[in-house]
Amino acid sequence: MTRRGIEWLSAAADDPAECRAAWADDPRKPCMLATGRAFDVVTVDQRLGLETFDQLNRRGCPFGPAMVDHQSRRVGFFLVSGSRESFAQYLGRETQTPPPYRYLSCESVVVVPGPMPLAGDRYQWLRAPSRRPLSNPLRPVALATMLVASAELLERADRYGREHSTPHRAVTVTSRGPVTDAG
Repeated sequence: MTRRGIEWLSAAADDPAECRAAWADDPRKPCMLATGRAFDVVTVDQRLGLETFDQLNRRGCPFGPAMVDHQSRRVGFFLVSGSRESFAQYLGRETQTPPPYRYLSCESVVVVPGPMPLAGDRYQWLRAPSRRPLSNPLRPVALATMLVASAELLERADRYGREHSTPHRAVTVTSRGPVTDAG
């Protein structure tokens, strides 16, 4: 994480200077920050979050910082403060049954990784902030779209796994129609 990323992130703390001093002493130290000041955070189940992160990355979609909490098995995506309505609107355009998520804004807090977490730390950056993210109206759109697409992809993969217990069975079903487990 860059110095400008640290400055932006610590601005959400009750005492930004104290937060930066704590990180100067221990750059691995997680910190609890208020959401709604400098950023909002959308959190989802880790499996869905990692797939969404991968899809956003591979497709070159605009998105900001992202983190993972390994113990609670959640991934958080940072959005510009006040993005709730935009995110919900685009999520609603994609599906009538959105995947479960939590939107953290005013009067919420999030624990963020320190600027330099190590492998094995509970909190880690998937994409650390390098500076104050520019306001980009496409970020909530990209996150909502890829969140729904990733949920559908995972559901389809799970359904495939339930229906086809082995690769042989999948090929047999595809080429000849349904077969029994014995065949």
